[in-house]
Amino acid sequence: MRQLMMAAAAVMACAAPLAAQDTAKDAPVNRIDLIRPDAPELAPYGPFPVGVRAAEFTDPDRIDVKATTATGTPPRGPRTLPAEIWYPAAQGTAPGIDYDTMLRDGETQIQLHGRASRDATPADGSFPLLIVSHGFPGNRYLLSHLAENMASKGYVVVAADHPESTYDDMGPFTSTLVNRAVDQRFLLDSMAALDDDLGAITDADNTGVVGYSMGGYGAMIFGGAGVTETAVQRDQPERFIPPQQLLSRLQAGSDEHADLVDPRVKAVMAVAPWGRQYEFWDAEGLAGFEKPLMLVAGSADDVSQYDAIRQIFDQTTGTTRHLLTFNDANHNAAAAMPAPVESWKHSESLGRAPFDHYADAVWDTVRMNNILQHFATAYFDLHLKGDQDKARFLDLTPASDDGVQALDDDGKPTAENTYWAGFPDRSAKGLRFETHAKGE
Repeated sequence: MRQLMMAAAAVMACAAPLAAQDTAKDAPVNRIDLIRPDAPELAPYGPFPVGVRAAEFTDPDRIDVKATTATGTPPRGPRTLPAEIWYPAAQGTAPGIDYDTMLRDGETQIQLHGRASRDATPADGSFPLLIVSHGFPGNRYLLSHLAENMASKGYVVVAADHPESTYDDMGPFTSTLVNRAVDQRFLLDSMAALDDDLGAITDADNTGVVGYSMGGYGAMIFGGAGVTETAVQRDQPERFIPPQQLLSRLQAGSDEHADLVDPRVKAVMAVAPWGRQYEFWDAEGLAGFEKPLMLVAGSADDVSQYDAIRQIFDQTTGTTRHLLTFNDANHNAAAAMPAPVESWKHSESLGRAPFDHYADAVWDTVRMNNILQHFATAYFDLHLKGDQDKARFLDLTPASDDGVQALDDDGKPTAENTYWAGFPDRSAKGLRFETHAKGE
């Protein structure tokens, strides 16, 4: 009898996955719009259908870092940024889209499935602008899950492919060092200049910037943290040294950097920002950052280095800032979309499966995405829309595990409640949220 029971259990164990596969066989893969049942309160999609539109913005006169040599006048020419713009769409817009894009290996074509509708009619109204900037390498779809989500909540969101910084266009790293913050400013200027139906709904005077990794590096510079003399004058390593000290245009205290910083940018979110570990900033330069700032990081980040991100948090004394930490997460904390199914396979060109470009060894990616969607909604609603009620989601017990849920008979929090606002019971785990006031 015991053998029969064990055999039956084995059959059931084998059958369950097959049944699940049969049920899901027609479901789209590589979804970017997943919301877990235990997601925090502000993570789910908002009231607007989402539209998406392709765009291309060309700066006609940009220094060509890749073509610049050690001597002579740096050559200039057009720099083109292919982009996607997500936006609130008119009610009744049918959801569902496949995005054709590329895997990390720079070769494999893949599709992502989301909720936006291509070229949908925009909703009536005026909506703040968000600029989303990918890492090195990356592309405009790497944070598309966040872009769609925020568009559904009343934002116009633009994300571009940064030349010499994408999966299929990886140029010298020096190009990214010089161009990234300038690209972000150019995207703001380009969106502000739109004279079509998208321009009519875009409130570029209330802009937020979200940057991941090298996008975070650019966002810190664009937000006011000019680079150091050390970064401009360094003599090694070679990959950090643009020709003819082109980084001097981004140096703290320079007229060029002062002109780059834009009053239309009202808040910055930098996810795993790269640079402090290599002295691209120092305490003096970071003190010049005066816009509201939220930093997001994994405590095990070995690329941007968590200790260096904490230095940014400690040294941006010119503003009130937050640091959201995913305990034990690495560099992919919160930002990257869920790993496409194709990324699980070995890539001959990379010599490994590109899965590690998207995933984390400890945290579920959808879980991290949902938490970032929650905090991005609270943060940008507060600073770009003036929704003061959202401040309560940013006033938290530093260690999530220390929060205590205390409710009255009606299920409402009492004065003793210290559980993280917006998080379902037993879900606020493994996180830290710290705040420094301006001057601290």
